[in-house]
Amino acid sequence: MTQLFIPFLVLSLFTLWKSPLASAENVIVSGAAWTDTSGNLIQAHGGGFLKVGSTYYWFGEDKASNTTLFHDVSCYTSTDLINWTRQNNALSPISGTMISTSDIVERPKVLFNQKNAEYVMWFHSDTSNYGAAMVGVATAKSPCGPYTYKGSWKPLGADSRDMSVFQDDDAAQTSYLLYASDNNQDFKIAQLDSNYYNVTSVVSQMNGATLEAPGIVKRNGVYYLIASHTSGWAPNPNKFFSASDIAGPWSSQQDIAPEATNTYSSQNAFDFPLGSNAIYMGDRWRSDVLGVSRYIWFPLDLSSGSPKIVQADVWSLNLAAGTYSVASGTSYEAESGTISGSATLLTGSQFSGGKAVGYLGVGGSVTINNVQGNGQGQWVALYFANGDSTYRNTTVSVNGGPSVVVDQMNTGESTVMSAPVRLNLRSGSNSITFSANQNTYAADLDKIIVYQQG
Repeated sequence: MTQLFIPFLVLSLFTLWKSPLASAENVIVSGAAWTDTSGNLIQAHGGGFLKVGSTYYWFGEDKASNTTLFHDVSCYTSTDLINWTRQNNALSPISGTMISTSDIVERPKVLFNQKNAEYVMWFHSDTSNYGAAMVGVATAKSPCGPYTYKGSWKPLGADSRDMSVFQDDDAAQTSYLLYASDNNQDFKIAQLDSNYYNVTSVVSQMNGATLEAPGIVKRNGVYYLIASHTSGWAPNPNKFFSASDIAGPWSSQQDIAPEATNTYSSQNAFDFPLGSNAIYMGDRWRSDVLGVSRYIWFPLDLSSGSPKIVQADVWSLNLAAGTYSVASGTSYEAESGTISGSATLLTGSQFSGGKAVGYLGVGGSVTINNVQGNGQGQWVALYFANGDSTYRNTTVSVNGGPSVVVDQMNTGESTVMSAPVRLNLRSGSNSITFSANQNTYAADLDKIIVYQQG
């Protein structure tokens, strides 16, 4: 995906999120700039998750240098899955090996091996041109390590690119490697040995599936495999397959989100159990500025037997109960605002109420009046359609104050999606102006939803 990087855009959103870090966060906001407890952007892309006691561990790719090449595997800890503290790096480059700064280390996943009382990390290990197609393994005696690199190889002599691991709930904690193989054409599930150091045999193979970014969550004896198809860094509609045995047979693929949304412009990274449901944990990749790729987390409803993402701008967790709660907000239609300059009223069935405001920016703007605030920071979701192949952006100003910039991913002309911004609204009535004083076109604005949380 080719996208335009605007430094002011990233700086504005980072500043916007960073300011309230004196107090802990209590909600998940997909697509926001997620920062750790030190106020730095979380760098844990393609992540894997592990719970040890009451502590959650998030391992991922540190992409702060905006390159595909290996920088570090980071390790973060949390007790609530919302507020994360960066610890020491779990795995760092070693020159002269397959994990040097000239190589690729992606999608790190960690399992605890009960037999050896050891943490075992698996990852996609590759050369800079993705020609090696290997897995890598490292081990440690504590969750964040640091891990000792054991080596990289092709599992059973075959390609492995995008991958994950899954630990079953049997007494032996039998574990499996899930991987895109044979030049990304076939998808395989291979059983790990009792040490989790290597694979022993392929237990399931889906020929011609062209799957990547896999994960498995198991509920009520049913295995749900969730994966994307292959489209480079661009998002596509992620699918699920189900089976009563990890060896299959697997059901035919079905969507986990409306197909036109391309999984809300994201790709699966991990699927974390939550009570009788799960959490979809994905990445919204920015291939030209990988370090500002956003995390897209949504509840994953399994109640029907068909996993479905619950689209939620703002939501919270009750980990003790294994439940989630989706916040409700107040909607304000863009077409009810004051339209200025070259901005134009649009009609279309994709818009709520059948209308939206287009030709924003380059002299066109819209002001939504009488927006009720609570005098504190609040999350506001901008619902828009962007038919370009690249990102657009819009300025946002509250009550005539300074503007912040919100990036707007490609949605397709006929699909409306949302992006979050945190605004300081005074108690009572407010006016919010969009796309004023910018010399590029913004996406078509359908509506905003204002949440009390912030």
